[in-house]
Amino acid sequence: MTTPARPSIGFIGLGAMGQKMARHLLDNGFELNLFDPNPLALAPLLAQGARQHATPRQVADHAHIVLICVPTPDIVERVVLGVDGVIHGQQINILVDHSTTGPSLARRLHAELGERGIDALDAPLAGGVAGAQNGTLSVMVGGDLAAYERCQPVFAAFGKKVEHIGTEPGLGQTLKLVNNMIVAATLVATSEAMLFGVKAGLDARQMVEMLNASTARSFTSEQILAGTVMRREFDFGFRLDLMRKDVRLFLAEAENAGAPVFTSSVVKQFFDQALSEGDPARDMTQVVQVLERLAGVTLQG
Repeated sequence: MTTPARPSIGFIGLGAMGQKMARHLLDNGFELNLFDPNPLALAPLLAQGARQHATPRQVADHAHIVLICVPTPDIVERVVLGVDGVIHGQQINILVDHSTTGPSLARRLHAELGERGIDALDAPLAGGVAGAQNGTLSVMVGGDLAAYERCQPVFAAFGKKVEHIGTEPGLGQTLKLVNNMIVAATLVATSEAMLFGVKAGLDARQMVEMLNASTARSFTSEQILAGTVMRREFDFGFRLDLMRKDVRLFLAEAENAGAPVFTSSVVKQFFDQALSEGDPARDMTQVVQVLERLAGVTLQG
């Protein structure tokens, strides 16, 4: 079958990120086929003209390019390789995994889908819920260059910085793990240092303003601490259990590669502790409260 110049798109996983990305695709005129078990997530997109399907396989029966954006590697495996997975679809040419699953799974998907003549791109995202809402996500893509070029108009609907990282499967996933490990580490280290400052008599608001005008500034200090934590909102928009999952993936992949992970291993322990203290779906900024309790002071703005 000849693929049309403007391919039909499938989207599986309409959570905090996926629903917003799917809306941008509809706004840009793409034909959209959807699967998600949550009818509330589907409803606004169906009202905008998208089509609902009962299984991931049915999405892949109607879409040439299928995007998935789900929370964990086991869900990715089920959605892609399961009995009703997209691998069995009749129309799919390209599978794009926007989830964060690590390079090992990306390589497996590439191999198994390749046996069916389906290209697989690993294309994890950075920019959070705000980036998905505003259509300004960073998209880190690993895999076949021709498949990437076919998907560029799709990525442009919700991405501001879209980059082909390389043809080797898993390179996009590797970069995403590097990104999230740095965010996790700077969140812990910056919070810990600032709590010392508060205990020593510094004003938290003045301190973060000076840091953000100095060499210690980072995304963490500018967007996470100044943006949500110091307002005591703890609502950056990324779940605690998902950040811990990404840190664990980083550690496993880094150890497989023989890279040192001394600092990263310590950072994981703070996320372990935060996860043990309540609902895993709380925001990742709950890790700051673990440090605040240890310090006996808060980063109150």
